[in-house]
Amino acid sequence: MNAPLPAHRRPIRELPDELISQIAAGEVVERPASVVRELVDNALDAGATQITVRLQAGGVRLISVEDDGTGILREELPTALKRHATSKIASLNDLEAVDTMGFRGEALAAICSIAEVSVLTRTEEGSAHGWLLDGRSGELQPTARARGTTVEVRELFFATPARRKFLKSESTELAHCLEAVRRHALARPEVGFAIWHDGKLVAQWRAVAPDLAGGEHLLDALRRRLADVLGEEFIDNAVAVNWPASDVPGEAATAGGQQRLRVWGFAGVPDAARSRADWQFAYVNGRFVRDKVITHAARSAYEDVLHGHRQPVYALYVSIDPTRVDVNVHPTKIEVRFRDSREVHQAVRHAVEGALAAPRSAQTLPITTAPSAMAPSEAPASSFLSPVPRQQPLPWRPEAPQVGQRVSDLEALWRPSERIAAPLDAPDIRRAEPVFAPTPATQEAPAPLPDGEWPLGRAVAQLHGVYILAENAQGLVVVDMHAAHERIVYERLKQQLDAHQIASQPLLIPATFAATPDEVATAETAAEVLTQLGLEIVPFSPRTLAVRAVPTTLAAGDPVELARSVLAELSQHDASTVVQRARNELLATMACHGAVRANRRLTLDEMNALLRQMEVTERSDQCNHGRPTWRQLGMKDLDALFLRGR
Repeated sequence: MNAPLPAHRRPIRELPDELISQIAAGEVVERPASVVRELVDNALDAGATQITVRLQAGGVRLISVEDDGTGILREELPTALKRHATSKIASLNDLEAVDTMGFRGEALAAICSIAEVSVLTRTEEGSAHGWLLDGRSGELQPTARARGTTVEVRELFFATPARRKFLKSESTELAHCLEAVRRHALARPEVGFAIWHDGKLVAQWRAVAPDLAGGEHLLDALRRRLADVLGEEFIDNAVAVNWPASDVPGEAATAGGQQRLRVWGFAGVPDAARSRADWQFAYVNGRFVRDKVITHAARSAYEDVLHGHRQPVYALYVSIDPTRVDVNVHPTKIEVRFRDSREVHQAVRHAVEGALAAPRSAQTLPITTAPSAMAPSEAPASSFLSPVPRQQPLPWRPEAPQVGQRVSDLEALWRPSERIAAPLDAPDIRRAEPVFAPTPATQEAPAPLPDGEWPLGRAVAQLHGVYILAENAQGLVVVDMHAAHERIVYERLKQQLDAHQIASQPLLIPATFAATPDEVATAETAAEVLTQLGLEIVPFSPRTLAVRAVPTTLAAGDPVELARSVLAELSQHDASTVVQRARNELLATMACHGAVRANRRLTLDEMNALLRQMEVTERSDQCNHGRPTWRQLGMKDLDALFLRGR
């Protein structure tokens, strides 16, 4: 049966302009913070160098945004409050290449429909005074003001009282307004911001204009702004991101008439990861965005150093040709769509990966005892252990071997560069099974810094067969020897696999073991993959497998244990694609079996060889499971433990 027709048919008709504006306001204005964001966008587009935001009752009673920008001409002032009136675009071509913060021309009209709005402005074109426009009555009158614009929004949602019921507490709405301004401040260090609430200054960030004459570029200005807004602990536990490295951050390099893709900013070290993703700031052409492509790319850059559910912290800035990104996806302009999302994903991932790869032990920055970028409840109990030595190196040089001290031939542990002198009068004593395999000829031993200092210092002792204690210019370095060696072996395996095949070493006597039918079948079907991994595992009998060769880097490990682990990994994946799909997981498993075990006694030379390898190995600050491999305990920390100077 057909459904009954409605008793009263409603005619199709046009909606009143007021109702249309109120519907648009529902999309643009979610809460007071939405108004703050839109008004600050307009102030930045007007070229403001100082923006002051004044709030009352969390922004419900009053939102005032004052700037020192170019202002609005008197004859254009009434038009500014009309729907879809803007100076940002005039054609479809302008819309497709928009490079301003605001451009829709609907924000002021939408706000006027649900609040009382007034605009006070003055241009610099010889006007004797400013002009005040009442948004409700349209009355225009002369008023004194310096150059710039002030937009006041009073009694938000007075025309739609039902919307007020959905607002949170005053303190919550104020926090959202502060966050909206903070996001703008992180992208524009050259602009000063001040926020007042109920007559009290609650936040202020002074302008940090890059001094090009003094050699300071935008990355330095951004570092200072991040420290002001997010705190010194953020910048102390972050590394600079600049991709491509040959370009100046923030400058629009062009190629073939189009602006090249650039990624820059700061990425937090893995130790600074948080339980929530609340310190992840991503910007596209200066606009704060929530984009799945950028978020996934940044998180994937940490996958080799950060495991579990911890969330990295970062402030990343993407510069791209405006024609290659669509910012007209959502009324709030917080979402974007890239023309080539794969290109952006790869750029962000490579940029962050490259920044995190460099060992932080080689950095010589001012020392800090501040905890990592965590909330107080997230800080570890031993937060005085800084992951990075952060002070200028003090004069110190490695000491020559003392009389009677046992010195092994370091070539068996580490292949030194020809420019590094051998230990004085070192006897030629070789170990039958060196703990560390020689470094490939393409990798040189690290040279000491000025004044002959090694970043991780010199080993002085081994603690319970687990930790290496070393002395450097900052104080005491504590190294988890298994975790550190595991990362070194892992990175070496990745380099060899990138060269298409891991170097293999035949065993003098094949190692046999009783195998399950699944292990025998996997060894037969995955023989080619095993060869790429530097393993030769062949059937010895229907229920026995023989290991004939193992990776050179893992020659000192247990071949049977290694073979079983690799076969177990291969049985869970398609052998034809395991190297591509499960490459890192598989190599991490192999590295874990090849790393030096706890309770293994090392000589001082072996400990020092491990420290030198850490200083030149990428991502050596974390093990394969995301745990730190070393910690720095500075002299100030030691003095505090023993109450020295008190």
